Amino acid sequence: MGNGRKVFQCLTLILQFGLNMIVPIVMCTMLGVWLGKKYGISWITVPLFFMGALAGFTNIFKMAKKIYGQDREDVKKTK
Repeated sequence: MGNGRKVFQCLTLILQFGLNMIVPIVMCTMLGVWLGKKYGISWITVPLFFMGALAGFTNIFKMAKKIYGQDREDVKKTK
């Protein structure tokens, strides 16, 4: 039972990583497309795409740092 739970936790973690990366990219890209059409500046999509990618990477980095810190604490407790 414990092994199946660990697999489920890993799959959930992978899903969280994917969503934390995809959502900011898609939202910033859609904002860039909308602004480009509204104001006639289509090039704005590119910087907003990269801004979304940077935001997604930052989210993933913070989440991984938090998880890695928890794993290190768990290892210390078992010793």
